[in-house]
Amino acid sequence: MLRKALKVHERTAIKALSARSFIYSPISHQSSHVKVPPVLKTEKPTSVQFKHKSTAAANTSVPLREEYNVSETVQGSDACSKVGIDKLGITGPKTVFHNLTFQELFDHEAVNGEGEIAHAEYGDTFTVDTGKFTGRSPKDKWIVLNKGSETAANIDWGEINQPTSPEVFDELYEKAVNHFNTKDKAYVFDCFCGANPKSQKKIRFVHEMAWQQHFVTNMFIRPEKKQDIENFDPDFTVINACSQVDEDWERHGLNSEVAVVFNIEKKAAIIFGTWYGGENKKGIFSLMHYWLPMADNPQLPMHCSANVGKNGDSALFFGLSGTGKTTLSADPQRSLIGDDEHGWDEDGVFNFEGGCYAKTINLSEKTEPDIYRAIHTDAMLENVALKRDSSGKLTPDYFDVSKTQNGRVSYPIFHIDNYHKPQMAGHPNNIIFLTCDAFGVLPPVSKLSSGQAMYHFISGYTAKVAGTERGITEPTPNFSACFGAAFLTLHPTRYADLLAEKMEQHDSHAWLVNTGWSGGAYGVGERMSISTTRSCIDSILDGTAAQAEFTNDKIFGFEIPLSLPGVDGHLLNPRNAWDDKDSYDETAKKLAGMFSKNFEQFSGMGSTDYSKFGPNL
Repeated sequence: MLRKALKVHERTAIKALSARSFIYSPISHQSSHVKVPPVLKTEKPTSVQFKHKSTAAANTSVPLREEYNVSETVQGSDACSKVGIDKLGITGPKTVFHNLTFQELFDHEAVNGEGEIAHAEYGDTFTVDTGKFTGRSPKDKWIVLNKGSETAANIDWGEINQPTSPEVFDELYEKAVNHFNTKDKAYVFDCFCGANPKSQKKIRFVHEMAWQQHFVTNMFIRPEKKQDIENFDPDFTVINACSQVDEDWERHGLNSEVAVVFNIEKKAAIIFGTWYGGENKKGIFSLMHYWLPMADNPQLPMHCSANVGKNGDSALFFGLSGTGKTTLSADPQRSLIGDDEHGWDEDGVFNFEGGCYAKTINLSEKTEPDIYRAIHTDAMLENVALKRDSSGKLTPDYFDVSKTQNGRVSYPIFHIDNYHKPQMAGHPNNIIFLTCDAFGVLPPVSKLSSGQAMYHFISGYTAKVAGTERGITEPTPNFSACFGAAFLTLHPTRYADLLAEKMEQHDSHAWLVNTGWSGGAYGVGERMSISTTRSCIDSILDGTAAQAEFTNDKIFGFEIPLSLPGVDGHLLNPRNAWDDKDSYDETAKKLAGMFSKNFEQFSGMGSTDYSKFGPNL
């Protein structure tokens, strides 16, 4: 019935552009018991449809969504062998939907009843609910420990990289394959991770549902022509059997019936029990943290955003959630390379992804205009509350977080007007570590030496404030190594050594920017204004900050500029902004002690002991 409905729809549907608004038209000749996707008709074309600014000229002769068109639907008893998933043991499905177009994905999602269609302001957007899992399940992520292998010797085994046995993986792999062999259809997506062809990885996803293929279509680098995926030989394959669970998890020595298991030697992963889209994205990100540093010519994987100026000067923005990484890298005077995952090799920096995965909590056009305007057809909302407007249409409610504070939207990178089409740029002039210091101790901007940069990179500091999580009543430090501890497969000092080497080789400058509090800790002081932070960033990127006069901070050792354009001089030295100087001194020593305590785990590790570049206590 699905096949019939889709064939009828193909004859009647009008392919939609990414327009601001759409009208639904009923298809009267469909069977009443079949859920039919809407025919999308554009009303008033906008610049979003036809023009996407970039430092590289984009082909605007057709809408960018239409440029991705390598789709094939393979049917018959040999469908699996024609696509190549028979090599995985999957031979049951008689229909394989291979790299569907954006419009086809929308049609399948609607016909399958996989979610709702939300009337977002800039265009109708598909939305899904992933059940009880609205975020990653880190305690259920496992890597196979193959004794005597390269991974066994190099992976930083522990709470983040939990080991499991080859026997457990083989049993679960067989279970996943057997599940797909009971299905009449499967969704297969072949794609790439890493914009630089020299280190690009070929990735294959096997999914049960159209929306899951939609997610990875948004997030990974899409093939430009059919020849790119002919006789596709993936470097890694993810089989996502999310509707199944591991009933034998206790016998397998796992933590729950959810299992996300990677076998690097067998070039395969399996997912059980969680529908969260981010497991697909972040799993491959973790693998890039293994593959790139282990290459013959080691490369640096990074959890950061990146942009590039008109003169080709690139910049990196590291920061944990809530520090402003996405906001500050979206700059009208610069082009966005990517918002989350990048690599740094001998050619420069490059995006891992082909899209963005942004939080939607309290999202508004005023606060996050680029993200807000990117939410239109082909974007996909995940675990975002819906409400009906006065006309009865479902609309997203980004302020309703009763489901989760981790509501998300995925969208292809070309939904951002000033994206950098090559997705690659030269070596970064500036590296910016963003922190939201709720203790009010750190200056709005400070210059770091190379050693201090490594110390703060390994520390990965920000702070949580009261109200962000249950039980937090005062500022709480949050240290995440390399600003992405959850995704590191090697020891953090391996990445720090690579960063130090590249910074020295390319004369990159490092800065610490505090987007948190000034004049006192949270509850007493005030949050840095976005205009103040933006002025600090502008001064870094245009070279003004590097030319400033500096004073040395006696406790943390970094250099604080005495003046910067657009920044109140009273704020630059945080001690001056506090009325109670003794209280500042006490709080500064307290925070410095937290840094030192956290760094004890890294003391003596790696090629250099970076603990000597920490605070002076």
